[in-house]
Amino acid sequence: MEVSIAQARNNLAELIKTVEDGERITICRGGLPVADIVRTSHPRRKKRVLGTLKGRIRVIDRDWWKPDDR
Repeated sequence: MEVSIAQARNNLAELIKTVEDGERITICRGGLPVADIVRTSHPRRKKRVLGTLKGRIRVIDRDWWKPDDR
């Protein structure tokens, strides 16, 4: 699929969904291809691991946010 820069700017969300489905999109300027949008082979973000700071954080005063009774 080939689209102009203006079309790509106006329909970016739709184009990304198309790329996610496996189609390659070529962006053209003045009818000449300048860039391709393709799906990545693997996501770069690693899965989160919860509880990695357990035992490392020490709470000194649990009621620090309460106003003093003066």
